[in-house]
Amino acid sequence: MKVADICTREVVATGRSTSLQEAAALMRERHVGALVVLADSAQGAHVAGVVTDRDLVIEGLARGLDPTQTEIGRFTDGKLAAVSAGASLDEAITTMRNKGVRRLLVAGEGGSLFGILSLDDLLDAMAHEVSEMAAAVRGGIAREVAERAPLPAAQPVAARIPDYSFG
Repeated sequence: MKVADICTREVVATGRSTSLQEAAALMRERHVGALVVLADSAQGAHVAGVVTDRDLVIEGLARGLDPTQTEIGRFTDGKLAAVSAGASLDEAITTMRNKGVRRLLVAGEGGSLFGILSLDDLLDAMAHEVSEMAAAVRGGIAREVAERAPLPAAQPVAARIPDYSFG
């Protein structure tokens, strides 16, 4: 499975001059925990950073910044954590661990923004994989039961556990 298979393609983005209050309202409206922050350059729009709901609280509110006057661009440092759309889930997990982030930008052809990958996306995908493996095990047992005649019943073991009480 590749990152492209599970990442969120509908990225919610805004400009650097968006206020903290506007950013919070946008997150609430779109039900997301992160915004991709865009900046303009001579070559067109580029990603300046990712701002999370946690950034708004820890860097904005906790520091007493005015949410109507503080721009979210203040929280972007240009250090981007990204993987290619063709990266494996293991590569994405390693990048998250090495960069200390819970979200990664996903790069498409030529470095274009393809999507965003969250730790939640990875957990959902991995839970599905584990569930499928468990179903394979159950299916194998069910096949054995259906195809093989039962053996004579085993006799119960008659033994005591020394010095064991139920109370």
